[in-house]
Amino acid sequence: MSDRLVPKIRIQTGNDAPIRADGDFVLYWMIAFRRTTWNFSLQRAVELAVELQKPLVIFEPLRIGYRWASDRIHRFVIDGMADNAARIADVKNPGVLYFPYVEPTADAGKGLLAALADRACVVVTDDFPSFFLPQMVAAAASRLSVRLESVDSNGLLPLRATDRVFTTAFSFRAFLQKHLPEHLEQFPQPDPLKGVKLPPMTALPSDITRSWPTAVASLLRIVRGDGSTISRNALASGSEESQTFKPDASAFRLVGSEAKIDSELAALPIDHSVGVVKARGGSTVARQKLAMFLDQSLPQYAAGANDPDGDNRSGLSPYLHFGHISPHELFHELMSREEWSPRLLGEKTGGKREGWWGVSPGAESWLDEFITWREIGYNMTSHRADYDEYESLPDWAQATLAKHASDRREQVYSLDEFAAAATHDSLWNAAQTQLVREGRIHNYLRMLWGKKILEWTATPRDALDVMIELNNKYALDGRNPNSYSGIFWVLGRYDRAWGPERPIFGTVRYMSSDNTRRKVSVREYLRIYS
Repeated sequence: MSDRLVPKIRIQTGNDAPIRADGDFVLYWMIAFRRTTWNFSLQRAVELAVELQKPLVIFEPLRIGYRWASDRIHRFVIDGMADNAARIADVKNPGVLYFPYVEPTADAGKGLLAALADRACVVVTDDFPSFFLPQMVAAAASRLSVRLESVDSNGLLPLRATDRVFTTAFSFRAFLQKHLPEHLEQFPQPDPLKGVKLPPMTALPSDITRSWPTAVASLLRIVRGDGSTISRNALASGSEESQTFKPDASAFRLVGSEAKIDSELAALPIDHSVGVVKARGGSTVARQKLAMFLDQSLPQYAAGANDPDGDNRSGLSPYLHFGHISPHELFHELMSREEWSPRLLGEKTGGKREGWWGVSPGAESWLDEFITWREIGYNMTSHRADYDEYESLPDWAQATLAKHASDRREQVYSLDEFAAAATHDSLWNAAQTQLVREGRIHNYLRMLWGKKILEWTATPRDALDVMIELNNKYALDGRNPNSYSGIFWVLGRYDRAWGPERPIFGTVRYMSSDNTRRKVSVREYLRIYS
């Protein structure tokens, strides 16, 4: 296979409609992998554009009407759109047109995809197995009169490399150790737009832009102007520092202030009670975080990853969730620093956590989280439509939780009390405060956070509802396959029965705040978030 071709296992045809060679352009409908590098979906769209000798339109929309839409999520996605606009302008390819669209009111974008597809040769989109995206893509494919292909750029292992759901990390890890190496030879191109020669396209048809005007000028702080722009690094941090590009390198100028952006968000019909956080979205910030993690935290990761006071986590989960950075790029950067090659792989480990990759202890530990534990969630969501329902729990977990469902609870809190961090437990309250304030919880404390919700709700089903609502509303990386893995792990997914049998938990693994305080350092964490 040519290294310039997207592996067939990653391409799904969504309908029986033809590719129209007489269309005006190839359309990439960017909905999950919101980046211009290391992206199999974009690479496939480029391949088709080159083959058909048509311009490429990259259409990145942001809807209003999805559940949990808020200032927090919108701002993070819009940061990435600004990065993409600057990056595509910098490419200086007249055959590539970027169309970011932020829906101003519910259903205002209705018909836009169909209008673009009516003029397209083919539509390429992202194959993401979670939240509302699978249903949205299937519905669109059934209505379009042109071929729609969805492309998997989720992880190192293609979604369709497995034909079953793995129930434990051990069994999935054993599968990876046997089958992943062949896929490590099939990486996406780092820059699929580089050197691509396509016919020029200066603008979209006027009837489209009249009905669906781009929101770039207001929300992305970009206006067509004199060729000057704020640097992408400055944009990511929100500063007003500026630099100059050559006029022929970019037709954009970044303007405005943080207050201006917040006022634009305030005009949208989304949840304004979930405010923006300090962390900014986009590929530029994601790469900065990756470099900082590899430089500063990785050497201590094996021993200190669970320490909330040390906080050696990478912080990359939201950027992976929104597609601002690729797992392939993360793997490449890590393994380049480790001076790794496939010949260092262990021959047999039988699913054991250590010793297969042949890298440093910190790298080995992070790879297990980043690949095994992250991608097992994608395995679940790509094979089971009920991945977010109580009935998807293992039979043993459902049985033991049902046996203890009527056990007396010492404390029962409402959703509002949980959201307000108004429990009797200061460590739990600190974790919830971090979630509301920063859009994240330290990974070790997120496990405790979930276990206590199980203990303090009337039924296990109520506990699941509370965890999903709080996580998906406040967490930047909520609504993700890996996020559902963490929530359902609390109730027994990917785990086994543990003794002794306890009230409420039965044989589901138990955690307590007192034991957590003894195992890890939380003094500074409590000072910050109490």
